[in-house]
Amino acid sequence: MKFLIIGDIVGRGARNILKTKLEGIIKENQIQFVIANGENASGGNGLSYKNAQELFSYGIDVITMGNHTWDQKEIYKYIDQEERIVRPSNYPSPCPGRGYTIIDKNNIKIAIYNLSGRVFLNSLDCPFKTFEKDYKNLKNLADIIILDFHGEATAEKKAMGWFVDGKVSLIFGTHTHVQTGDERILPNGTGYITDIGMTGPYNSVIGVDKDIVIERFLTQRPIRFEVAKGPIELNGIIVDINEENGKCENIQPYKQLYLQE
Repeated sequence: MKFLIIGDIVGRGARNILKTKLEGIIKENQIQFVIANGENASGGNGLSYKNAQELFSYGIDVITMGNHTWDQKEIYKYIDQEERIVRPSNYPSPCPGRGYTIIDKNNIKIAIYNLSGRVFLNSLDCPFKTFEKDYKNLKNLADIIILDFHGEATAEKKAMGWFVDGKVSLIFGTHTHVQTGDERILPNGTGYITDIGMTGPYNSVIGVDKDIVIERFLTQRPIRFEVAKGPIELNGIIVDINEENGKCENIQPYKQLYLQE
């Protein structure tokens, strides 16, 4: 089965590009399932109900989240009902929403799973121990398991990759908005990349207006961040996973630059 994984969607311009381009990308690459990280899709912070439904209408099957899950307060009203959105499973209980969802597509049960790192981020429950607990159920429920590990530190992501090798079909990193060049298949058949990058403004600092960020560094004073304007880059990966044994057979970066929003 062929998957397209779309890097962190940042703002309206990125959503507009997906509106006009995603259908063609799916057809051109014979994609069968689309996953996107959407925690920055609404104004750069969080995900509104309207924008979530908008993204689903473009062909995205499941949206994963991260440390900005709760930035749009309305999410509390719908996250329990929307099975196509998953937030990090290691938020302390009780917590609205779900840490994984299982989608049946062409009689293949696909688990999309979300965890958050703790290094340089809010200290949630241990992602490694959370995985051990959740995996006891997932291994019996799904044919393919795909993990979005939302983390800042490359070492933590690398360690998680080795920790889940042979247990999940794919682990991809999100959050840093910069695509890494270390895609590979680990020894026991798990596809891995430290970060799949961002779908957002190209001339920016990880999606934010570059002048605002520079001013913040120069002055060290609080300043309101705004999503940058201009050309949009679409970053992600295309992955082939064997439907019979759940092992990753191919992983490759996907990058496109669009000159207009």
